[in-house]
Amino acid sequence: MQRIVIDRPGGYECLRLIESDNPRPGPGQVRIRVAAAGVNYADGIIRMGLYESAKRLHGYPITPGFEVAGEIDALGQGVDTFRIGDRVLALTLFGGYTSHIVLDVDRVFACPARLSLTQAAALPTVFLTAWWMVHEQQRVRSGDRWLVHSAAGGVGGALVQLGKLAGATVIGVVGQAHKLATAQALGCDIVIDKSASDWVEAARAAAPEGFQSIYDANGVSTLASSYRLLAPTGRLCIYGFASMLPRNGRLNWLALARDWLATPRFNPMNLTRDNKSVLACNLSFLSNEKARLLEGMRWLLERFEDGRLVPPTVTEFPLARAADAQRAIESGSTVGKLVLVP
Repeated sequence: MQRIVIDRPGGYECLRLIESDNPRPGPGQVRIRVAAAGVNYADGIIRMGLYESAKRLHGYPITPGFEVAGEIDALGQGVDTFRIGDRVLALTLFGGYTSHIVLDVDRVFACPARLSLTQAAALPTVFLTAWWMVHEQQRVRSGDRWLVHSAAGGVGGALVQLGKLAGATVIGVVGQAHKLATAQALGCDIVIDKSASDWVEAARAAAPEGFQSIYDANGVSTLASSYRLLAPTGRLCIYGFASMLPRNGRLNWLALARDWLATPRFNPMNLTRDNKSVLACNLSFLSNEKARLLEGMRWLLERFEDGRLVPPTVTEFPLARAADAQRAIESGSTVGKLVLVP
């Protein structure tokens, strides 16, 4: 097998391709011959050494990657829910940048027939993160007004689709003009290009009474404005801090400290006065919520199976070019999802 290993945190050069024997499944496990592995922004944060769950739950050396799709090529004792050759997708909680992986069967799901394995590898992390925020952390009502930052990206694009399924009016924000068409195709009612206009004024014009839900993974650059754009009883949902991180793969600790100090602190007295809520989500720290996550995956896959949800645009990179894939996603120029193909 081949896999990417990060021996210790650093730049793109830390992503090292190695070869080793194929793992063998134990009782209740299957081995997947990986056709594609999803790439997420969090993978680069793992490389930089800033991802808390990677340090706390795993440690270094580490193989990044939260999701894969492929075919089962070996079964452990007692497994009767899958057969060799079955097409599957899976949640990995690290280890996904590989050609073969062994997982417990409760992390593995049948691939919807209408999806390719490459498309399937792009789904679990972003859609399950979006599902958790939408269906577990809040009560969504038809007619709600949503603001979705990074609406052409992985989680952002998933949020747009879930919002439209829920009957919401969805205003998307993108960072570059070439992302407008993607956000529109996903279902945004209005798309704001913040490289061309003042996104705050455009958002206020689109929803003068404020938004019931705002989804923000930017961090310091937008959080304060997002909070101010909430309607009374609105919810600000935070799932990342992309604007605080470098686009050249190298950390600038002085800039990071400055942004950390400038990040809004939400005062509980102000929250109660404003009748607003601030929520947060990190999927990798939800492993103790297995039953609810399984419910979410089944809910999502049912809608991919019948076409109510569609996969994101996918860009492929060879596994050996994992550094190029992380460089691309950290540049802020990509749309949809990136995958690695062993």
